[in-house]
Amino acid sequence: MKPGYGDNKAAVQRRLRRIEGQVRGLQRMVDEDKYCINILEQISAVNKALQSVALELLNDHLAHCVADAVSSGGDESTAKIAEASAAIGRLVRS
Repeated sequence: MKPGYGDNKAAVQRRLRRIEGQVRGLQRMVDEDKYCINILEQISAVNKALQSVALELLNDHLAHCVADAVSSGGDESTAKIAEASAAIGRLVRS
């Protein structure tokens, strides 16, 4: 089964590579003894970027995986809804 983000896979990978570059930049900032507040601002930017990717993936999951399971009905639909609810809970607590 193709993942819900399958149609946007290249875009998701580009965004994650950009975030990876931001994290490497954070490491350089620490290596170069940059000002704490500047590092914290960049950490905030990385967190926001990760949250954005997470929300996109969640939306794709709901629109494809959960919607398909619900249309099929049965135990799979209940399991997919519970799984999505748990994922939302983890995102909210993070």
